[in-house]
Amino acid sequence: MFWSLQYFSVIVLLISIKKTTFVAEINDSELTMTQNNVFYFYFTSLPNKRSGTLYADNTEALTQTLNPALAKRDFLLLENDTNMKVAIQGIKGSFHDIAAHQYFKDEDLDLVCCNTFEDLFQTIKEDDTCVGVMAIENTIAGSLLHNYELLRASGTTIVGEHKLHIEHSIMCLPEEKLSDLKEVNSHPVALMQCRNYLARHPQLKIVEKEDTAGSAELISREKLKGHAAICHADAAPLYGLKVLEQAIEDNKHNFTRFLVVADSWNADRLREPYQTDKASLVFTLPHEEGSLSQILSILSFYKINLTKIQSLPIIGREWQYLFYVDVTYNDYHRYRQSIDAVRPLTKELRILGEYKAII
Repeated sequence: MFWSLQYFSVIVLLISIKKTTFVAEINDSELTMTQNNVFYFYFTSLPNKRSGTLYADNTEALTQTLNPALAKRDFLLLENDTNMKVAIQGIKGSFHDIAAHQYFKDEDLDLVCCNTFEDLFQTIKEDDTCVGVMAIENTIAGSLLHNYELLRASGTTIVGEHKLHIEHSIMCLPEEKLSDLKEVNSHPVALMQCRNYLARHPQLKIVEKEDTAGSAELISREKLKGHAAICHADAAPLYGLKVLEQAIEDNKHNFTRFLVVADSWNADRLREPYQTDKASLVFTLPHEEGSLSQILSILSFYKINLTKIQSLPIIGREWQYLFYVDVTYNDYHRYRQSIDAVRPLTKELRILGEYKAII
């Protein structure tokens, strides 16, 4: 049973779940609970959203009192003393780890470390409370094309982006020095970005590995003498290594852009849709003269700024392409009008996400 008073109301709910009684109270949108569990709180359309209905997950008696059409689409997930779960590709100390902690700087995170980007999206599919942080482009290496396709196929929604300055350091076991080293391990991209430094140390055999921080972890775990790893300096204290030199990358203006993705049902709890100023779209176009220029002209008419366009071939369709487009806008209403205007001229247009652009 529950009692509800509108506006400045107090809602007290006694719930019996699996022979355990939970007491939850909401007073002017403040929530307190007697036991640690996961609850969904639905804010009604009342002014200032000061009252609502609280129910426990997987509780049939309570879900029957709600409009089934609401499903979980309109619910805000509240967890008592529970950290945010974030899936990344790589391990602790990797650039994905650093990007995740910088983006969610005010949150306590539970990292889910995935071997591949496919595993990252599978994790979100299996646990819709988990969000993902995924690299999408680098100022030197360019776009991660495969990740565009994974993003489109996953059905997840982009809820944010983060720009990370890529700095590489070389590290080894604490008792060693540079003259003791014979081999350097890292991801191929990191090695490529430090070519000038490595050219000055020809005694170092260059060995490619799957991960930057993973190279540091392996040296630490196996106590590999004579080996060095190239990765971010933050990995050194995590794995008990010593940083020999920092900022060894050739280009000091090296940045990677990361996307923050979430299950579409939970996207609105991670960002305010009407306060966004950037969107990512994907569409195909008929193979006709001027089809792309028409789209660009309409976006220009509505004062929508095109910041990126990336084309990828559609497998199995000769000379047909998917266009991935990033746009920024100052007026959300005008942006939505532009989408309505271009939709009839496109095929399979999808909004991959609306979010706040990085500064």
